[in-house]
Amino acid sequence: MRKITLRSLLAVPLLALAACSPSEKPADGERAESSGKPPTSQLVKISGDAEKEAPDGRLPEGVRPTAYRLDLLLDPRRDDFSGTVEIDIQLDESADHIWMHGKDIRVSEATATTADGKTVAADYQQVLDSGVVRVSFAEPLPAGEFTLSLAYSADFDRNLSGLFKVEEQGDSYALAKSESIQARKYLPGFDEPGLKAPFDISLTVPEGYAAISNGAELKREPAGEGLEKVTFATTRPTPTYLLSLSVGPFDVVERDAIPPNKYRKEPIPLRGFARKGRGDDLDYILDVTPRMLEIFETELQRPYPFKKLDIIAAPQWPSGATELSAAITYREQRILVEGDEPAPGARLALLGVHAHEIAHMWFGNLVTPPWWDDLWLKEGFSTWGTPLTLTIFEPEGGHDLNAAVRAISAMQLDSLASTRAIREPIDKNDDIRNAYDSITYSKSLGVIHMVDQYFGADRFRPALGRYIETFADGVADSDDFYRVIGEETNTPELTDTFRSFVEQKGVPELTVNLDCDSGDKPRVTIRQGRYKPLGSPIQLSGQQWTIPLCLRSDQGRQCLMLADSEQTVELESEQCPQWLLPNADGSGYYRWNLAGEQWQALVKNFADFTPTEQLSIIDSAFAAFEAGELPIATVLDVVRESAVASQRQVITAPLQYLGKYRRSILPEKALPDFTRFLQGLYQPVLERTAGSDTPEQKLLYSELLAFMALVAEDPQARKTLADKAIAFTGFKRERDAAALDSDLYEAALVVAVQDAGREFLPHLVKVRGELDDPRFENASANAIGAANDPEQVQDVQRLAVSEEMGPREAFGLIATAVAQPAVQEQHWQWLRDNFPTVVEKIPGQWRRRTPSFARTFCTSDRLDQLQALFEQHSALTPGYQRSMAQTEETIELCMAQREQAPEFIRALSR
Repeated sequence: MRKITLRSLLAVPLLALAACSPSEKPADGERAESSGKPPTSQLVKISGDAEKEAPDGRLPEGVRPTAYRLDLLLDPRRDDFSGTVEIDIQLDESADHIWMHGKDIRVSEATATTADGKTVAADYQQVLDSGVVRVSFAEPLPAGEFTLSLAYSADFDRNLSGLFKVEEQGDSYALAKSESIQARKYLPGFDEPGLKAPFDISLTVPEGYAAISNGAELKREPAGEGLEKVTFATTRPTPTYLLSLSVGPFDVVERDAIPPNKYRKEPIPLRGFARKGRGDDLDYILDVTPRMLEIFETELQRPYPFKKLDIIAAPQWPSGATELSAAITYREQRILVEGDEPAPGARLALLGVHAHEIAHMWFGNLVTPPWWDDLWLKEGFSTWGTPLTLTIFEPEGGHDLNAAVRAISAMQLDSLASTRAIREPIDKNDDIRNAYDSITYSKSLGVIHMVDQYFGADRFRPALGRYIETFADGVADSDDFYRVIGEETNTPELTDTFRSFVEQKGVPELTVNLDCDSGDKPRVTIRQGRYKPLGSPIQLSGQQWTIPLCLRSDQGRQCLMLADSEQTVELESEQCPQWLLPNADGSGYYRWNLAGEQWQALVKNFADFTPTEQLSIIDSAFAAFEAGELPIATVLDVVRESAVASQRQVITAPLQYLGKYRRSILPEKALPDFTRFLQGLYQPVLERTAGSDTPEQKLLYSELLAFMALVAEDPQARKTLADKAIAFTGFKRERDAAALDSDLYEAALVVAVQDAGREFLPHLVKVRGELDDPRFENASANAIGAANDPEQVQDVQRLAVSEEMGPREAFGLIATAVAQPAVQEQHWQWLRDNFPTVVEKIPGQWRRRTPSFARTFCTSDRLDQLQALFEQHSALTPGYQRSMAQTEETIELCMAQREQAPEFIRALSR
C-alpha cells in the first residue's frame, strides 16, 4: 500500500496531477516504408481512404487465425515489453491485405510466409483509434494458409487496460486484462470472440518471478542477465479476450489436485497467486473451489474443460473478476480473506463471484459467442448458474432469494426507454462495453430462471448440456442455442419465450382483473403491455411477449402461456378467491397491477406468501406507484408488512426505492416524518439483530444500520457508525482493529468523514496509506468523496486525480463527491472544468460511463449542463452515448416523480 499524506497533496497544483500524455506518435498520414524492407520500430497510424474502408465492428469474413505462437519479454520493473508473434491464418481468397487488430503497438518487422515457404514483406498500419489494423502485402497472397510474423513492442498500460503494470508495497506486477477488446493493446491479432485458436505462449521474465498463463507451465530455462524463459502448454482453442498473462513476485499457494470423478478422468492441479505477503489470505477461496467445481461438473454432466485451475488475486483489476481460461483473475479485495471467516456480506460476494467465474469455464470459454451481441449466452447463463450451484453448496444460504433480488433489480434499467435488449446489434467497437450491464447479466438471469421454473428443470437442463456438448471448443450464437434447445425439448413455446424476452427490450406489465360476477366460475382477464413510469418517453405500440405465468390464490394455482395482448382464463375453482397473486413463486420476469381492493387483500395476507412472492409484491407495488397507478399509501402498507418478514432480502427490498425517494422526491421539510416512519419500521429489527452471531442476521443488521444512518439520517445510527470508524482508524485514540468489519467500512467511514470533525479526513488519508487492506482502500476512497465540508472540497478534488489514488478508486470517489448535496455545485463545476484530467485518470474501459456522474441530478439546469459538457468533450469518451441517454432519462424521470411529493408527504404523516 502506498503511503500518502494530505499535506503532500496540497502542495501539488491541481492541473499538474493529470497523468502524463502518451508518447508522441506519427502525424496523420505518416507511414512507414513498405517497399520490401521491414517497417521501422514505430507506431504507425494512417487516415484517409484506409480509415473509411476500415471495419469499425466485426472484421470481414474469409480471414481467420488457426494458431498463435507468442513469445514476449515481460519484466514489470520496466516500462515497456517486447516480443514476437506468429499467427497461422486461413485465407479463403487471394488478397493483397487483411484487416486485424492492434492498438498503440510499435511493429518493427512484419512478414508473411506462404504454405510453399515463400516470404513476402508486409506493412502493418493502425487505421482506427479503436485498434483496427491493415496489414498490406508486397504482393497478393494466394488463398490457403499463411503465417504472419510480427516483431513488436509497446508500453505497459498504467490505467488497468490491456497489458498493464501496477505497483504495490514497492513491488511491480504486470497483468493482462483482455476482455472485451483489450488484448489488441499487447497482441496484434484477431480480437473477436468468435475467432478462436490455440495458443503456444512463452514468457521471458525476471528470475524467480511467477509467470501465469492459460496453459500449464511446462519448463523454465535460463535466459541470461537475471531472466528465465517460461514455456506453457498449448491451449485449447481460445479467443483473445480470455488470454491470461501475469508476471510478478507473487506468493504461490499449491493445493492438492482436485481428484477425478465420474465425469473427469484426470486430476486438476489447483494453485493460488497473490501479491507478496498475501498468499495465506487465499485459503478461503481455495478451500471452497473443489466442491464448487464438482457441483458444476455434476449438474452439467460435463467435465471441467481445462488441464489446471489457477486463482489469481490481482493487486489491481478494473472489474471484479474475469474468467480467463484456467487462470481466473480477481480484484484482490473480492477474494483475499484475513483470518478464518470473512464478514457475511463479503463472504456472499466472494462465493457469488467465484461461482460465476467457474461457470464461465463452460459458458463462454468452452462454448463462445461469435460476437458481442450474444454476450448473454455466456454472462446470462453464468449468472443463472451461480445461485443454482450455491444452493447445492449450502442449501440454507438464501441464494435463491439473492438471485430473485438481482433479477428484479434489472427491471429498474429495463423500465427506461433508453434501455437495450438482451440481444441487439453491436456495430462498432466503441459500443461493445455497453453490453456489460444489468440487462445482460440480471435480466438474463430472470428470463432463464422463468423458463427453467415453468417448463421444468428435467426438460430444460438436459437440453442445456446438449448445447454445451454440441458446440464445445467452438462458437454458438442465439439461433444456434434456440435450435438445439428446441430440438431437445420439442417445446416451441420454450424457444418462443426466449426469443420474445431476449430480442426485445422493456419490462412486461400485466394488468390483471378478477371477475367473479360474469359466469359460473371466476374469470381473470390479463392484458399485457410495456411498463412505463411517469415522465417516460416510451411510446406504447402494442408490444407483446410470450409469457409463461402462473396465478396463485387462496383457491389454488393455475398456469398458462400468455401470447396475446389480452387473454381471459376461467379459474378452476367455483369459489371467488379472497386474493389473487399474478406471479406465483415470484419466478416471472414481469410486473403486474391489480384493482385497489385486490391490492389490499395482498397486503392483508402478505405474511402467507413465499419470500420470492413477497419480493414480487414489493417491486410491483413500487412500480405501480411510479407509473401513477397506485397510491403511495398502499405502497407504504406493503413496506410495513415487509419490515416484519422473516427473510433479510424481503426486509431490505424496499430500501433502494426509499433511498431514491429521499433523494428525488422528498423536500428537506419532510425529513423528520420520513425518519420517524423508518425508525418505527426498522429500529425493532436493529435491536433484535444487534449482536447476533448468525451470518444472515449480522448482514441484516449491517444493511439496516447503514441505511438508517445514510438515508434516514437517524442520529443514533450515525453515532454508532462514527464511533466504530473512530475506533477502527485510531482517531485520537489507540486503534481497535476489531471495532469494524468490512461490511460496514464504507458506511462508517462516510459518517465519520461527515460527523467526526474536520480533522478526520486527513487522518483517514493517513490511515489509508498505512493499512494493507484492499476493501478498506476502496471504501475509504468513496468515504473521502462523501466529505461535505465546503472547506475540504479542494482537498478531495486534488486527491481524486493524484497518482496516489487508483483509477477505480478515483471513479468511485468522484461519483460520490458529485452526489453530495452540500457541495455538489463545487464538485460539478470542478468536474466540468477538469473533465479531460478526470477522463485520463479513470479506467479506460469506464470512460464511456462518465455521464453517470450526473445520475443523482434532478433539475433541468443540471441536465442542460450535462449535455453541454459532452457536446464539448464527447471525443474523450468513446461509446458514451448509451450512458448519456440513460442518465438524461433518469434525470427527466426524477423531475416527473417530484410531482408526487405532496401525496408522499401526506402519507408519511398519516
